[in-house]
Amino acid sequence: MTAISTIKNLGPAMETALIDAGIPDAETLRDLGADAAYAKLLENGQRPHFIGYYVLHMALQGRPWNDCQGAEKDALRVSFDALCAKYVDQARTELEAFMNRIGVRK
Repeated sequence: MTAISTIKNLGPAMETALIDAGIPDAETLRDLGADAAYAKLLENGQRPHFIGYYVLHMALQGRPWNDCQGAEKDALRVSFDALCAKYVDQARTELEAFMNRIGVRK
């Protein structure tokens, strides 16, 4: 078992989130792939964040996190939005956005 944080661009916070979502190591993460791993994060209550999503993709490809651009980034955005539509409670998200606008915090 290899620590997730040994994968370039994935630090301790992402490692903890992935472990909490049931992905214990780098091998499991690589076997699942970025989309399935991110779906597990969302299922586990992780708040969606597009940059985190494409960083995960870049990391599993061995690329710098900021290497995602242009049409590739656009395509990943479509995939990200589809995952969010499937796994994120949109009513909760809208309520959180409203609460953020009026200055209420958790």
